[in-house]
Amino acid sequence: MSSNEVLDENVQMVGQINPNVPPLTEKENTFKHPEHDSSTMSPGYGYEKEIDVDETTKELDQDQVADFLSDPFRPFDDLPDEPSRIITIRAVFVGACCGALVNASNIYLGLKTGWTFTANLFGAIAGFAVVKFFSKTFGENFPILGGSFGPRENNIIQTSATAAGGLSSVFVSAFPALYQLNLLDTPKNDFWKIVSLTVVAGYFGFFFATPLRKFFIVYVARELRLIFPTPSATAMTIRSMHQAVTGEKIAKLKMKALSLAFSGALLLRVVSQYAIGILWDWHIFTWFYIWGHHHNLALAVENWGWYIEFTPAFIGSGMLVGLNVSISFFMGSVLAWGIIGPALVHNNVAWGIDISGGDPEWEGAITFASLSLKASNKDHPSPRYWLLWPGVLMMIAVSFTELAMQWKIILYAFRALYRGIANGIYHTAKAAGKELGFFKRAGQQEEDDLVEDSAPPHQLVKMWMWMPGLLLSIICICIVLGVEFKMPVGMSLLSVFLAFFFSFLAIQCTGVTADITPLTAASKASQIVLGGATKGEHWGVTHAQKLNLLGGAIASMGANQSSDLTSDFRVGFLLRTPPNQQWFAQGIGTLVAVFLAPAMFQLFTTAYPCIIDINADTCAFSAPSVSAWRAVAVAVTDPTFPIPRSSGIFAIVFAILGSAMVLLRHHVWVGRLAWVRTYHPNMMCVGLAFVLPQTVYGTAMVMGSTAAYYWAKRNPKSFDVYGYAIAAGLIAGEGIGGVINAVFQVAGISGDKYGTNVACPVNAC
Repeated sequence: MSSNEVLDENVQMVGQINPNVPPLTEKENTFKHPEHDSSTMSPGYGYEKEIDVDETTKELDQDQVADFLSDPFRPFDDLPDEPSRIITIRAVFVGACCGALVNASNIYLGLKTGWTFTANLFGAIAGFAVVKFFSKTFGENFPILGGSFGPRENNIIQTSATAAGGLSSVFVSAFPALYQLNLLDTPKNDFWKIVSLTVVAGYFGFFFATPLRKFFIVYVARELRLIFPTPSATAMTIRSMHQAVTGEKIAKLKMKALSLAFSGALLLRVVSQYAIGILWDWHIFTWFYIWGHHHNLALAVENWGWYIEFTPAFIGSGMLVGLNVSISFFMGSVLAWGIIGPALVHNNVAWGIDISGGDPEWEGAITFASLSLKASNKDHPSPRYWLLWPGVLMMIAVSFTELAMQWKIILYAFRALYRGIANGIYHTAKAAGKELGFFKRAGQQEEDDLVEDSAPPHQLVKMWMWMPGLLLSIICICIVLGVEFKMPVGMSLLSVFLAFFFSFLAIQCTGVTADITPLTAASKASQIVLGGATKGEHWGVTHAQKLNLLGGAIASMGANQSSDLTSDFRVGFLLRTPPNQQWFAQGIGTLVAVFLAPAMFQLFTTAYPCIIDINADTCAFSAPSVSAWRAVAVAVTDPTFPIPRSSGIFAIVFAILGSAMVLLRHHVWVGRLAWVRTYHPNMMCVGLAFVLPQTVYGTAMVMGSTAAYYWAKRNPKSFDVYGYAIAAGLIAGEGIGGVINAVFQVAGISGDKYGTNVACPVNAC
């Protein structure tokens, strides 16, 4: 699942997560001027206020901000001149490198917690710093690296980064689930099978996103209020960094903060593996157990995973998402692993596994987080297995309820699609010399809803450029799924149709609902539909499970890739970047992603085989998204009911509660009660906490969000410049540190061999 899926209403409408402001309603202008609340500025546009940081910044022209806020569907007019060809070798290369860092980082972070992050702002800021250095160092004498550098070329960097950083979500969900169910051989033997599937699915999303630029960014943008918050913030950030001397100085400050945070997080992640109980995890209750002469109460708390982990990625994530999301996640952990789980064990409804190894010093050491086959059945469940089903059903119910709350917008979108088709038919017939009055009337759009395209016709991506690629990618999907994975053509086409449908929904939800991309709903709905189709064919359980997970992966990759790339077109629209050059950058970035993501997956599964071993009692990666995908695949294909009765009943009640809470937020906390939304729990995060057995991530997020909250309150100007850059650096730094650790693991020089387990429970962390 992407991080956007759990951000809910706490998203500041310029694309940054802002912990200090109440949510905006659909009727409000999507962008809020920073002067309204100086403590809630976000880096996308907070520069418009005077930022007195090290006396290096001055007040910028507020007329630019007022002009943008008056019409967020009009491209920027204050951009410097640039050469006509902005897709340069340096821009594409630097963008691909930035995206590759995020892609590799996302495999690590996704396997840890199910969260992945886009490369939007990271690529924009880091790319600016690198290419600006090249442009000044080499000047006009070395045109490949030097020469002028403007916001549109910066957009090409960001575009390439976003494309190269994509497609990692299925490698932390669907593919590990396939291996856990023994439906494929090994990642090493299946590498080229996986690459072939990633290539066809990735380029399907790429080609499918191309015509959606005209539809979502231009045709229906004003009518449906498709602001695309994060892309809009990215465009404003790029514009700010290129505004004369002041913008460049701000960019230097942000890049310095990002670099220091990145380096520190990377170093901590790599070094800590050699003394993990001191530098990374603080098992405080284990310390109490040792100091208190083996007091069983302290060990009992430790058994449920209550300790502190100094994970920079989730401290940084807490800085981004704010207090509501962080506290919701933490309280979900308290509910699941501090109240319900212990109650299940106390009443002999669920059981743990002894991990003491017969050592009398650690007698009573138990793990309750196992999903191995001996603890993963309805008759003898572990607490994690019992809690898994309520968590998964809660996330599905909340996702679909949130999607249903946007029914009017979805209806308007399909009406606009009908109008667009009618308009296309009318103009096609007119070109053939026929006047079709019905289609002319059906295709008319209100004048107030018109958006002028920032690109002239010669800069657009022509139909002959994307249509053959789209058709070829669909054909190749059917071939790859049929030849490599024995999927019938009918099931392959059904997967493609689901990818079409959910891509359409994902893009419009991303554009209008605070960047909440419903990938959870899309993937789970695809699995449910495919489960019904496979049952109708009466295939064997294992074959049905394989087709279910592969089909869901196609739908998820298509929706993810198309929404990411359409969002990129929104950045380019505001910056007046030629779409055809942006399109080529997307294509090159996608080429990086389709090979890099499978390679990173193979690296991690080689270093940590427990990721794909369902019988492993312990693992460095809990992989909650894998558990969710596997659970749904088993549930919709298993002829027997695989869920403990008590867990199933509680899951239904819990899901109803989650949906009711969504309805409450949308229909009760309105008008004068809208302020209550700030304190309304994020039910997606509560459900995620049930799936994720580690409580440390919620704790780390609360640490980060609390620090960010008080920093923003006490010194909003400083936080505006440094806060989100530091958060991005912490997230990427730990991710890359995790990749280095995986390389060390394969090379045999990791902390497992040369480190110490001092201060760890059962002498093992």
